[in-house]
Amino acid sequence: MGKVTGFLELDREVESYRDVEIRIKDYDEIFSGTHNLDQLQQQGSRCMDCGVPFCQSESGCPIDNLIPEWNDLVYNNEWRDALERLEKTNNFPEFTGRVCPAPCEGSCVLGLNHPAVTIKNIELAIVDKGFEEGWIKVRSVSSRSGKKVAVVGSGPAGLAAADELNQIGHSVTVYERNDRIGGLLMYGIPNMKLGKDVVNRRVELLRKEGIEFMTNIDIGRDISTKELQSKFDAIIFSTGATKARDLPAENRNSKGIYPAMDYLTSNTKSLLDNGYADKSELSAQDRDVIVIGGGDTGTDCIGTAIRQGAKSIINFELMSQPPADRSDSNPWPEWPTIFRVDYGHEESNKVFGQDPRHYQLLTKAFVRDSSGNVSGIKTINVELIDGNLNEISGTEKTWDTQLVLLSMGFVSPEHYLSEDAKIDTDERGNYKAEHGDYSTSKEGIFSAGDCRRGQSLVVWAINEGRGVANSVNNFLMNSKRTT
Repeated sequence: MGKVTGFLELDREVESYRDVEIRIKDYDEIFSGTHNLDQLQQQGSRCMDCGVPFCQSESGCPIDNLIPEWNDLVYNNEWRDALERLEKTNNFPEFTGRVCPAPCEGSCVLGLNHPAVTIKNIELAIVDKGFEEGWIKVRSVSSRSGKKVAVVGSGPAGLAAADELNQIGHSVTVYERNDRIGGLLMYGIPNMKLGKDVVNRRVELLRKEGIEFMTNIDIGRDISTKELQSKFDAIIFSTGATKARDLPAENRNSKGIYPAMDYLTSNTKSLLDNGYADKSELSAQDRDVIVIGGGDTGTDCIGTAIRQGAKSIINFELMSQPPADRSDSNPWPEWPTIFRVDYGHEESNKVFGQDPRHYQLLTKAFVRDSSGNVSGIKTINVELIDGNLNEISGTEKTWDTQLVLLSMGFVSPEHYLSEDAKIDTDERGNYKAEHGDYSTSKEGIFSAGDCRRGQSLVVWAINEGRGVANSVNNFLMNSKRTT
């Protein structure tokens, strides 16, 4: 597998993004758009032929990608065969190759002593080459079962489920409450990380393969679950976790405080509808912007605000700055909780001369002006002692701001659909269904993705979409209902 001595002879080389000075002037993907195939072949050769490839383990890839196999095929310049291996486990590698944080690299055995193999770069190059060479084509479905499935929600879980069930031969209709298909992929992840042409390209393939897509229809409001049940043999809820975590501090109702997802969605929609960035009250142009909460969404807010022309950007994080290297309490093959500089932080460093992140900050209150607009945030520093956050006296501070973006994650799906369907929810408010089975408390209704497991990664959504498709297929094949 690979070059026997590759990991000893070659260093990790990551494919670079476009230069900061260039990419902040547009909303195109931060990726260069080309791949250094020779470099990637060398990176493939660094794969160690592990006896136990932890990149495929529970700590690594949730969809069990055949990583060592396609690393070796890339090393040997057998790109089409590499694509065949990749497509065995991943319905949408063009998405994961762009947005996945690559837990596979965190559990790479080489990572015990050396920087891991650039698995994510290799994955993206394989699928990009597949499209460029015309190897990825419309797949014909030889026969139909006569069974019909409704998928509610068109994010990665819903699309993966629809893809799997359609290829089996069931007739699939996907319902989306927004005006475009893709869910999180379309409106939750900005263009810079995932071009909407990439999403639309895959959706069009699925459409040509027989999947029906219905937009601007909100199941549970526009159409009842009961009505849907009368038309379909099975229903899948894959609506995502869309109820954002709020920050109920003093003056929270001030104008200019928005959930991060509302902000990102508004800008993406403006770009798609009008061809220019959002110019509504959500725009960061000429404003002092404060993003509360880190993670990928916080970084996306930073990158978007820079492109909109923010006057300044500050990012509050409640916890302390992660260490440069793994701590003893965070051993391999766990995901390494270490300090990282993502694309938005890099851009902020270039534009404003500093990293936007400020750690151990607790928001005490919002400040508003006489017109009801947010004008500042009062904070205090905190420290974690014995699992409790303790305020540090004398560290109070007021920060100027005219736009606050709340990026603190999501607590659960919205509940109007579960109430309409009369299905049970778990203690966290998610649609109750066991992983591996995915059946809800009502026969014929299944759930998968973030609305079932809670906020998670795109790659986990694909895992659940594939899993729920298998459960639904078993249900349909054992069902006595005729259409």
